[in-house]
Amino acid sequence: MAGGAAIIFLAVGLCFLWRKKKLQFLLNLKGKHEKRGSLEKSQDLLITDGVFTSNREQSNENNMDDLELPFFDFNTITMATNNFSEQNKLGQGGFGIVYKGRLLEGQDIAVKRLSKNSGQGVEEFKNEVKLIVKLQHRNLVRLLGCSFEIDEKVLVYEYMENRSLDAILFDKAKRSSLDWQTRFNIICGIARGLLYLHQDSRFRIIHRDLKASNILLDREINPKISDFGMARIFGTDQTEANTVRVVGTYGYMSPEYAMDGIFSVKSDVFSFGVLVMEIISGTKNRELEALERRKSFGTD
Repeated sequence: MAGGAAIIFLAVGLCFLWRKKKLQFLLNLKGKHEKRGSLEKSQDLLITDGVFTSNREQSNENNMDDLELPFFDFNTITMATNNFSEQNKLGQGGFGIVYKGRLLEGQDIAVKRLSKNSGQGVEEFKNEVKLIVKLQHRNLVRLLGCSFEIDEKVLVYEYMENRSLDAILFDKAKRSSLDWQTRFNIICGIARGLLYLHQDSRFRIIHRDLKASNILLDREINPKISDFGMARIFGTDQTEANTVRVVGTYGYMSPEYAMDGIFSVKSDVFSFGVLVMEIISGTKNRELEALERRKSFGTD
């Protein structure tokens, strides 16, 4: 009698466990489906918003719709950055704030979040995705993926341990760590990245905002060009272009671009020249101009 009751009790228990596991499986399956649906919706939004379509007014290239970019769930990014904590803030630009994050598997990332108050951020976001996702070079920062929802636009990059060049170069306490060999290596690395953009990449790309704060340094102080929000693609037979909307940073702009809106590979070369002077001297270009002005008036 007791044995029969035990068998019945055991059967009921096994049945209960089986139903519980089945329910859990269905819930997990539903969650994955909803997550996949959210990501597909994000991808659809990206595509319909024009991120994956070429801008023929800006370029003769029209084969840029075959991009393969991983999409991150926004909740994953929120967790990685500790809910975009102020303590995780790395810097801020026209696009928005950049945060340090860490994924569950332990990988460090840099997260660029579009500011909702940024007037030009959406266009920069589209441009950054269109251009950098297909660029592969050791001296260009690597885009790992993005997250795109109705109210949130986020780009995910590899994390650069030594942040930006200007943070070291123009800091009196830190610049001593940049010996001449290191500075020479940084100059050569930037030159290689620029040559790739202008000549060796799939598309000829004009960066238009090459400056010390857009040069990131990895653990070994290797330089990587970043921030392609203002970059433009040139056709293979195109030598220059004109714009009524001059963007970039004064002090690094070539005269013909700053005054007439004409830009070409020469514009980036001019910026590179200013950058080389800064790296050698350890002085910001505006300070160099002031120094030259004092010398010309014999006040130094």
